[in-house]
Amino acid sequence: MSPVRRATPEDAPEVLRLRQVMIDSVSGPGAGSSSAWHAASLPTVRAKLADPEGPFAAFVIDHPDRPGALAALVAGTVEYRIGRADNPHGAVGYVFSVATDPDARRRGHARACMETLLDWFRRRGVAQVDLNASAEAEPLYASLGFVRKPDPSMRLSLGPA
Repeated sequence: MSPVRRATPEDAPEVLRLRQVMIDSVSGPGAGSSSAWHAASLPTVRAKLADPEGPFAAFVIDHPDRPGALAALVAGTVEYRIGRADNPHGAVGYVFSVATDPDARRRGHARACMETLLDWFRRRGVAQVDLNASAEAEPLYASLGFVRKPDPSMRLSLGPA
């Protein structure tokens, strides 16, 4: 297996491709697959990947059979929330866009990327890490220590920014 590495701005198109793989696996093929959002997101993703001290990180594994392609991606961000008893400093990690290219699955890529991201969170003082798990991915997360929480999450969509 190729080593896990931090994604660079040059990886941005592949990061977006694997994000689409993740979206398709959760929402069904073609869900939100418009190339327009990829083009609109590309400059932002490149800028986020270019900031090694920022609150966003993506860890990837290069595809062993396709030069220039990625086999796996894990992305996360550190957010601040007002502290509480079990997290007095308020640093919370959030994991998203865990994706493995379909032809590179079942090789430990997602686990290796997740372990690297969790180490990155620890170095940043994160006390808690949240994620949304698909049924297919839940065993991986459970093996890493994640547990379901009773979360009355709600969302308001304010439209495009």
